[in-house]
Amino acid sequence: MPSALPDGEPVPDDGSLPPDALAGAAERPLGFYLHVPYCATRCGYCDFNTYTATELRGTGGALASRENYADTLIDEIRLARKVLGDDPREVSTVFVGGGTPTLLAAGDLVRMLGAIGEEFGLAADAEVTTEANPESVDPAYLAALRHGGFNRISFGMQSARQHVLRVLDRTHTPGRPEACVAEARAAGFDHVNLDLIYGTPGESDDDWRASLDAALGAGPDHVSAYALIVEEGTRLARRIRRGEIPATDDDVHADRYLIADETLTAAGFHWYEVSNWAASDAGRCLHNELYWRGADWWGAGPGAHSHVGGVRWWNVKHPGAYAGALAAGRSPGAGREILSAEDRRVERVLLELRLREGVPLSLLRDQGLAAARRALSEGLLREGPYAEGRAALTLRGRLLADAVVRDLVD
Repeated sequence: MPSALPDGEPVPDDGSLPPDALAGAAERPLGFYLHVPYCATRCGYCDFNTYTATELRGTGGALASRENYADTLIDEIRLARKVLGDDPREVSTVFVGGGTPTLLAAGDLVRMLGAIGEEFGLAADAEVTTEANPESVDPAYLAALRHGGFNRISFGMQSARQHVLRVLDRTHTPGRPEACVAEARAAGFDHVNLDLIYGTPGESDDDWRASLDAALGAGPDHVSAYALIVEEGTRLARRIRRGEIPATDDDVHADRYLIADETLTAAGFHWYEVSNWAASDAGRCLHNELYWRGADWWGAGPGAHSHVGGVRWWNVKHPGAYAGALAAGRSPGAGREILSAEDRRVERVLLELRLREGVPLSLLRDQGLAAARRALSEGLLREGPYAEGRAALTLRGRLLADAVVRDLVD
């Protein structure tokens, strides 16, 4: 089941923000994340805030239905307009995630996007992305999305090997994600991403190479590759605990990452964030860069998180409770935190170090600067950026990114 929300102070019923949250807003990009919490089945490794029809039955019923979900989410977009008041910014990125957004009708996703355009306006060069399950789209569906304003799509491929997909409880068949890339290109999508997962129990190096080769052969301009994290409470965690399948150790994850970087780099892709590679700068995911650079975004939907001007808040998780709050004219926010200047500094270091450009050394305290010097001498930071005043990871540094960042924020 989905993981728990953090603690925090209450969100006002009207969702209002502290007066200084919008100070300097015109200088920051504004994005929207739209969460669609529905899945046909629950994958064994997933602890995202998603629900199958069985899990929703009798727990919020009509209010939580897929059929009226777009109207409910549009209510939150309208709430966002009221909360942000006369904020003049157009929206620069929209990302629809889940769950499986493409379980909704294409027209529903287009209507949700249209509401953002009506309330805020979309920048002329706005990036508009949806995630998609390969089995839930066809050429007509993709054409409807593209005609409705979507210009980027991300398919969950995970692996090209059937036995690996089976361990993950993925429902698509090998080859379908690659076919989806061709269908998306034919529909006119500018940018196409494939998501991969490495380190699944039972996966070999050859399996992983085959998945990378299949992904590249499909012709995307962006590939994301994530190490499998076994979350407590998931079916996969229970299977490993019972000894049905083996756990994957950190050394295997490191080897798979090196294989990914070597293969993708040889194919003309460049890494721009620890887990993301693009064929060109234009192919980078601008929406995710909002997160990594601490910009502003409104997260609409059950369990969605938002951040505006140093205020972070999160919505109630259950679709029924979410819809009920909006129907009653209340914010669906479950809690919030107001970040201090030190909180924001630490977050910048944590997130920006993951980017190819790295983080300014000026953000580090004395101990962090000493740690950066050690990391440079140990080959964890690149010399060129360091000489220009930035801490930027080497390939070895990417393998040890969590440890490096812990030292730098001290």
